[in-house]
Amino acid sequence: MNNNKYKILLVEDESNIRNLVSTMLEASEYRVITATTCKEAETMFASHMPDLIILDLGLPDKNGLELLNYVRNESLTPIIILSARTDEHDKVEALDMGANDYITKPFGSAELLARVRSALRNNRHCSEEGKLPGGKFILGDMVIDYDARQIFIGGNEIKLTQTEYNIVALLSEYSGKMMTYSAIIKTIWGYPDEGSIKKLQVNMANIRKKFGIKPGDKSYIINELGVGYRMNSDKN
Repeated sequence: MNNNKYKILLVEDESNIRNLVSTMLEASEYRVITATTCKEAETMFASHMPDLIILDLGLPDKNGLELLNYVRNESLTPIIILSARTDEHDKVEALDMGANDYITKPFGSAELLARVRSALRNNRHCSEEGKLPGGKFILGDMVIDYDARQIFIGGNEIKLTQTEYNIVALLSEYSGKMMTYSAIIKTIWGYPDEGSIKKLQVNMANIRKKFGIKPGDKSYIINELGVGYRMNSDKN
Protein backbone atom coordinates (compact mmCIF):
# COMPACT_ATOMS: atom_id res chain seq x y z
CA MET A 1 0.00 0.00 0.00
CA ASN A 2 1.30 3.45 -0.86
CA ASN A 3 0.87 5.75 2.11
CA ASN A 4 1.94 8.96 0.36
CA LYS A 5 -1.44 10.54 0.96
CA TYR A 6 -1.04 10.14 4.74
CA LYS A 7 0.55 13.12 6.45
CA ILE A 8 1.76 12.63 10.02
CA LEU A 9 2.57 15.46 12.44
CA LEU A 10 5.24 14.30 14.89
CA VAL A 11 5.46 16.49 18.02
CA GLU A 12 8.63 15.54 19.90
CA ASP A 13 11.37 17.76 21.39
CA GLU A 14 14.05 15.06 21.82
CA SER A 15 16.01 15.13 18.56
CA ASN A 16 17.20 11.49 18.69
CA ILE A 17 13.64 10.14 19.12
CA ARG A 18 12.27 12.64 16.56
CA ASN A 19 14.85 11.53 13.98
CA LEU A 20 14.30 7.83 14.73
CA VAL A 21 10.50 8.01 14.42
CA SER A 22 10.67 10.25 11.32
CA THR A 23 13.03 7.82 9.57
CA MET A 24 10.81 4.88 10.55
CA LEU A 25 7.64 6.56 9.20
CA GLU A 26 9.31 7.83 6.01
CA ALA A 27 10.64 4.32 5.31
CA SER A 28 6.98 3.22 5.37
CA GLU A 29 6.17 5.99 2.85
CA TYR A 30 4.33 8.37 5.19
CA ARG A 31 4.88 12.12 4.86
CA VAL A 32 6.24 13.49 8.13
CA ILE A 33 5.99 17.05 9.48
CA THR A 34 7.75 17.75 12.79
CA ALA A 35 7.28 20.21 15.66
CA THR A 36 9.19 20.55 18.92
CA THR A 37 6.75 22.68 20.98
CA CYS A 38 2.98 22.92 21.51
CA LYS A 39 2.93 26.39 19.94
CA GLU A 40 4.75 25.20 16.80
CA ALA A 41 2.51 22.10 16.64
CA GLU A 42 -0.68 24.24 16.76
CA THR A 43 0.57 26.25 13.77
CA MET A 44 1.57 23.09 11.87
CA PHE A 45 -1.77 21.44 12.64
CA ALA A 46 -3.74 24.45 11.36
CA SER A 47 -1.69 24.87 8.18
CA HIS A 48 -1.10 21.20 7.22
CA MET A 49 -4.23 19.45 8.58
CA PRO A 50 -2.38 16.13 9.13
CA ASP A 51 -4.08 12.70 8.98
CA LEU A 52 -2.50 11.65 12.28
CA ILE A 53 -0.59 13.23 15.18
CA ILE A 54 2.08 11.45 17.24
CA LEU A 55 2.44 13.48 20.41
CA ASP A 56 4.99 13.54 23.23
CA LEU A 57 3.55 14.84 26.52
CA GLY A 58 6.72 16.34 28.02
CA LEU A 59 7.18 19.37 25.75
CA PRO A 60 9.29 22.44 26.68
CA ASP A 61 6.55 25.09 26.54
CA LYS A 62 3.36 23.27 27.69
CA ASN A 63 2.04 19.86 28.70
CA GLY A 64 1.19 17.88 25.56
CA LEU A 65 -2.31 17.32 26.98
CA GLU A 66 -3.03 20.99 26.22
CA LEU A 67 -2.29 20.33 22.55
CA LEU A 68 -4.48 17.21 22.70
CA ASN A 69 -7.30 19.35 24.07
CA TYR A 70 -6.75 22.02 21.40
CA VAL A 71 -6.89 19.48 18.56
CA ARG A 72 -9.94 17.68 20.00
CA ASN A 73 -11.85 20.99 20.07
CA GLU A 74 -11.11 21.38 16.35
CA SER A 75 -11.24 17.89 14.86
CA LEU A 76 -11.28 14.09 15.30
CA THR A 77 -7.76 13.72 13.83
CA PRO A 78 -6.33 10.51 15.40
CA ILE A 79 -3.71 11.17 18.09
CA ILE A 80 -1.19 8.63 19.40
CA ILE A 81 0.56 9.64 22.61
CA LEU A 82 4.25 8.67 22.70
CA SER A 83 5.50 9.23 26.22
CA ALA A 84 8.05 8.19 28.83
CA ARG A 85 5.30 8.51 31.45
CA THR A 86 4.19 5.00 32.39
CA ASP A 87 1.80 5.95 35.19
CA GLU A 88 -1.69 4.50 34.66
CA HIS A 89 -3.27 7.81 35.67
CA ASP A 90 -1.45 9.64 32.82
CA LYS A 91 -2.59 7.03 30.30
CA VAL A 92 -6.20 7.08 31.49
CA GLU A 93 -6.30 10.89 31.51
CA ALA A 94 -4.95 11.15 27.94
CA LEU A 95 -7.32 8.45 26.63
CA ASP A 96 -10.33 9.98 28.39
CA MET A 97 -9.42 13.35 26.86
CA GLY A 98 -9.67 11.81 23.39
CA ALA A 99 -6.29 10.28 22.51
CA ASN A 100 -6.66 7.22 20.28
CA ASP A 101 -3.73 5.31 21.71
CA TYR A 102 -0.84 5.55 24.17
CA ILE A 103 2.63 4.08 23.61
CA THR A 104 5.27 4.23 26.32
CA LYS A 105 8.98 4.74 25.60
CA PRO A 106 11.00 2.72 24.84
CA PHE A 107 8.94 1.17 22.03
CA GLY A 108 9.47 -1.22 19.13
CA SER A 109 9.27 0.00 15.53
CA ALA A 110 6.88 -2.80 14.50
CA GLU A 111 4.52 -1.91 17.36
CA LEU A 112 4.55 1.81 16.54
CA LEU A 113 3.86 1.21 12.84
CA ALA A 114 1.03 -1.24 13.68
CA ARG A 115 -0.59 1.37 15.96
CA VAL A 116 -0.22 4.03 13.22
CA ARG A 117 -1.90 1.76 10.64
CA SER A 118 -4.64 0.95 13.13
CA ALA A 119 -5.38 4.61 13.99
CA LEU A 120 -5.46 5.62 10.32
CA ARG A 121 -7.70 2.71 9.34
CA ASN A 122 -10.05 3.35 12.25
CA ASN A 123 -10.37 7.02 11.34
CA ARG A 124 -11.14 6.16 7.71
CA HIS A 125 -13.76 3.62 8.84
CA CYS A 126 -15.43 6.17 11.13
CA SER A 127 -15.48 9.06 8.67
CA GLU A 128 -16.53 7.15 5.58
CA GLU A 129 -18.70 4.35 6.89
CA GLY A 130 -19.75 4.96 10.46
CA LYS A 131 -22.34 2.55 11.80
CA LEU A 132 -24.54 2.15 8.74
CA PRO A 133 -27.90 0.34 8.63
CA GLY A 134 -27.12 -3.15 7.43
CA GLY A 135 -23.53 -2.51 8.45
CA LYS A 136 -21.17 -5.29 9.41
CA PHE A 137 -17.86 -5.26 11.21
CA ILE A 138 -15.34 -7.88 10.07
CA LEU A 139 -12.11 -8.76 11.88
CA GLY A 140 -10.34 -11.93 10.78
CA ASP A 141 -12.97 -14.70 11.06
CA MET A 142 -15.27 -12.62 13.31
CA VAL A 143 -18.33 -10.87 11.86
CA ILE A 144 -20.61 -8.52 13.81
CA ASP A 145 -24.02 -7.94 12.22
CA TYR A 146 -25.15 -4.69 13.87
CA ASP A 147 -28.78 -4.83 12.66
CA ALA A 148 -29.34 -8.43 13.76
CA ARG A 149 -27.24 -7.91 16.93
CA GLN A 150 -25.43 -11.15 16.19
CA ILE A 151 -21.77 -12.14 16.30
CA PHE A 152 -20.24 -14.99 14.31
CA ILE A 153 -16.76 -16.51 14.57
CA GLY A 154 -15.75 -18.92 11.82
CA GLY A 155 -19.37 -18.96 10.64
CA ASN A 156 -20.71 -20.07 14.04
CA GLU A 157 -22.97 -17.74 16.03
CA ILE A 158 -21.60 -16.79 19.45
CA LYS A 159 -24.45 -16.54 21.95
CA LEU A 160 -23.87 -13.45 24.09
CA THR A 161 -26.03 -11.72 26.68
CA GLN A 162 -27.34 -8.28 25.78
CA THR A 163 -24.66 -6.58 27.90
CA GLU A 164 -21.87 -8.73 26.46
CA TYR A 165 -23.02 -7.91 22.92
CA ASN A 166 -23.16 -4.18 23.75
CA ILE A 167 -19.57 -4.25 25.04
CA VAL A 168 -18.24 -6.03 21.93
CA ALA A 169 -20.23 -3.77 19.56
CA LEU A 170 -18.92 -0.66 21.36
CA LEU A 171 -15.30 -1.81 21.11
CA SER A 172 -15.79 -2.62 17.42
CA GLU A 173 -17.15 0.86 16.70
CA TYR A 174 -13.91 2.28 18.12
CA SER A 175 -11.76 -0.51 16.67
CA GLY A 176 -8.08 0.26 17.11
CA LYS A 177 -8.72 2.80 19.89
CA MET A 178 -7.88 1.97 23.50
CA MET A 179 -11.06 2.60 25.49
CA THR A 180 -10.68 3.24 29.21
CA TYR A 181 -12.72 1.28 31.74
CA SER A 182 -14.61 4.47 32.67
CA ALA A 183 -15.52 5.26 29.03
CA ILE A 184 -16.91 1.74 28.50
CA ILE A 185 -18.79 1.73 31.83
CA LYS A 186 -20.34 5.16 31.15
CA THR A 187 -21.58 4.03 27.71
CA ILE A 188 -22.83 0.57 28.72
CA TRP A 189 -24.33 1.23 32.16
CA GLY A 190 -24.68 5.02 32.08
CA TYR A 191 -23.15 5.49 35.52
CA PRO A 192 -20.12 4.26 37.45
CA ASP A 193 -20.56 2.55 40.82
CA GLU A 194 -18.22 0.86 43.25
CA GLY A 195 -18.38 -2.52 41.52
CA SER A 196 -18.34 -1.20 37.93
CA ILE A 197 -14.83 -2.28 36.95
CA LYS A 198 -15.35 -5.73 38.46
CA LYS A 199 -18.68 -6.01 36.58
CA LEU A 200 -16.94 -5.06 33.31
CA GLN A 201 -14.10 -7.53 33.92
CA VAL A 202 -16.58 -10.37 34.65
CA ASN A 203 -18.47 -9.64 31.41
CA MET A 204 -15.19 -9.47 29.47
CA ALA A 205 -14.02 -12.80 30.93
CA ASN A 206 -17.31 -14.38 29.75
CA ILE A 207 -16.91 -12.82 26.29
CA ARG A 208 -13.33 -14.10 25.93
CA LYS A 209 -14.44 -17.59 27.06
CA LYS A 210 -17.30 -17.66 24.52
CA PHE A 211 -14.92 -16.40 21.81
CA GLY A 212 -12.54 -19.25 22.69
CA ILE A 213 -9.77 -16.78 23.54
CA LYS A 214 -7.04 -18.22 25.75
CA PRO A 215 -5.30 -16.02 28.37
CA GLY A 216 -2.69 -13.83 26.68
CA ASP A 217 -4.23 -14.36 23.22
CA LYS A 218 -4.68 -11.02 21.42
CA SER A 219 -6.82 -12.24 18.51
CA TYR A 220 -9.76 -9.88 18.95
CA ILE A 221 -9.70 -7.86 22.18
CA ILE A 222 -6.56 -6.52 23.84
CA ASN A 223 -6.57 -5.74 27.57
CA GLU A 224 -4.15 -3.22 29.07
CA LEU A 225 -4.37 -3.84 32.82
CA GLY A 226 -5.44 -0.84 34.83
CA VAL A 227 -6.29 1.15 31.67
CA GLY A 228 -8.90 -0.45 29.41
CA TYR A 229 -9.63 -2.56 26.34
CA ARG A 230 -9.04 -2.23 22.60
CA MET A 231 -10.60 -4.16 19.73
CA ASN A 232 -7.69 -5.27 17.59
CA SER A 233 -7.91 -3.81 14.09
CA ASP A 234 -4.65 -5.01 12.58
CA LYS A 235 -5.84 -8.49 11.63
CA ASN A 236 -7.99 -7.68 8.58
